[in-house]
Amino acid sequence: MLEQMERTPKLILGVMLLCGVALLDFYTGVELSFSLFYLLPIAFFSFAFSASVGIGIAFISAAIWLLVDVLTTAHSDTFAYLWNSIIRLGFFLLPAWMLRSLEQERIHARTDFLTGAINNRYFNDLLEREIERSLRYNHPFTIAFIDMDNFKTINDTFGHLYGDKMLRTLAERMKHHLRKTDVIARVGGDEFAILLPEANEKDARTAMSNLFTKIAEEMTSKKWPLTFSVGVLTLSAPTISADKILGIVDKMMYVVKNNGKNN
Repeated sequence: MLEQMERTPKLILGVMLLCGVALLDFYTGVELSFSLFYLLPIAFFSFAFSASVGIGIAFISAAIWLLVDVLTTAHSDTFAYLWNSIIRLGFFLLPAWMLRSLEQERIHARTDFLTGAINNRYFNDLLEREIERSLRYNHPFTIAFIDMDNFKTINDTFGHLYGDKMLRTLAERMKHHLRKTDVIARVGGDEFAILLPEANEKDARTAMSNLFTKIAEEMTSKKWPLTFSVGVLTLSAPTISADKILGIVDKMMYVVKNNGKNN
């Protein structure tokens, strides 16, 4: 649910939650402890935005608690305020750091370690979501499959380090030349898939033409003997599964490959 919300409503909701906890802490006085409740906005910001944001909210929560403590409690020694604030900050940071570790593990589980593109499993999940969105709003989307021609020969001739550099460069250049909303995945050894949300056939043709014109220029400038076979399919409100769609695009790409490649 949080992933589907826009950033501004999430921010407003998180700030309201933090302010609500702070006000309750202030007006209930010292008799009732609200330490656990400060974990709610920390967890909310961690899940809604990122664990790093959650860590920032942990510092803000500790500062708010210090302010409430100063306004409602009279300690004989100012060191007590400092000591309590340090303990509370550590208390808030522990779950925030744990959430950050979980977030990093989740990112690693979704990412291809060599290229930085997402992996096949996560791409399938995103495609399933896009299919649902397309069915709900009747919006088109486009899938492209890209195969690097003669990559095995290049790998065998120039070495795997050379081939790995090609894979990383291709992924980076596709990210650079496509929209931020477009999704790039490495789905095989030398195969990539691209999801273009809300791109009709004309939009997709223009995007793919511009993309591979620029990539071809860069391959030429680097003197890399690399061409591509590409299959592209545009759909609107499809009633077939993500696996079947990917199978169709994969076959389209191999038709291109078997008919001369570089197309």
